[in-house]
Amino acid sequence: MLWMKHHGIINVANSVLNSIDLDQTIAHLMVTARNDGYAQGYVECTQHVTSALKVDWDTRRSATCGVDTGADHAVAKAEYNNLRLPVMDLVTTALQSEDFVNQLKEIYPDEADASDEEDLE
Repeated sequence: MLWMKHHGIINVANSVLNSIDLDQTIAHLMVTARNDGYAQGYVECTQHVTSALKVDWDTRRSATCGVDTGADHAVAKAEYNNLRLPVMDLVTTALQSEDFVNQLKEIYPDEADASDEEDLE
């Protein structure tokens, strides 16, 4: 359990935080959120201009004209909420084992070897 305390938890956290899949999903979520915010802001701004100047504002030049940015953002949120990281499947399987520490050491062998050497000192 000492290995779990000093290495296991850290390795699991680092595996999640350093996951390329997580990085890509969050980046996509951020881009869609920015695009949706831009589109909503543009719509609100054109409403103010139309109201203040009593003219119809041509929104066809907007980069988001005809694009359903809300739907794109909803898809990105669903992808994030349903994200499955392969390493977490391995960790979940290991934690269901009676000898979960050794199972985790197999997933993170470099740290397991280092901790064994520390125990010998």
